Amino acid sequence: MAKKQKTQEVEVPVVETPVVETQKPKRTGPTYKKSNDGWEIKDRIYRLTGDKKPLSRSIRSANIYWFDEEKGYERELKYCQNQKTVFTDEMKGDQRLEHIIFRNGMLIIEKEKTVLQKLLSLYHPDRDVLYYEEKPVAAAANEIEILELEIEALNAAKTIDIDMAEAIMRVEIGSKVSNMSSKELRRDLLLYAKRNPLLFLELVNDDNVQLRNFGIKAVELGIIKLSSDQRTFTWASNDRKLMNVPFDEHPYSALAAWFKTDEGMEIYSNIEKRLN
Repeated sequence: MAKKQKTQEVEVPVVETPVVETQKPKRTGPTYKKSNDGWEIKDRIYRLTGDKKPLSRSIRSANIYWFDEEKGYERELKYCQNQKTVFTDEMKGDQRLEHIIFRNGMLIIEKEKTVLQKLLSLYHPDRDVLYYEEKPVAAAANEIEILELEIEALNAAKTIDIDMAEAIMRVEIGSKVSNMSSKELRRDLLLYAKRNPLLFLELVNDDNVQLRNFGIKAVELGIIKLSSDQRTFTWASNDRKLMNVPFDEHPYSALAAWFKTDEGMEIYSNIEKRLN
């Protein structure tokens, strides 16, 4: 019998194919070309102020003057469809005056009409008075700022202690806060922070807010009294005068400031013991 030949196993080297990661395209905003003087060439939208939307509203396209600081005098402006400038001293030939009309409170000017755009965006005296240029990027930035303020205010409202919460809400709703439960107080505080984030954060950082609230509580509980003319604070027990309210000052703001003086700090400590 013939012997079977042994087959030799040959190792085949494995070549690893490198993995190339494809970068995701970055999202970018629209890019605009610029003219030689730096003017962005793009369509522009103008709207009447006050959300007014009449069927049609025309604004001046002639008898307009703009002070040129470089030249040192006022220059006459007008919009003529057949001219390459709005300055009358630079115009050549016939001047065919064109009307400027807003339809339904809005005027869209194509990028090709840079002369009219410059008149409305740079020189017209009614800019930001009768009309304004819509700027989506600026509006978006403003919305982001407002949202960030809301988040900051809501976070502060969640972590604030109950005494400070009461002090802030007393500024908003007055003595009603004394009859509110802690849950009602927390709810209204969060709503207030969302509705007026900037004012809320100012109150959080105002150390006089708690002192005013302290004074109001002392009056409500009959520990001290405020005279009917709101000019004098006295002890309720013996009518001994504590302080006079300076002219043209809010009585509780004046009391809060007085609590920071040497005499006021002693009275504050005395009232604090009675409140506890």
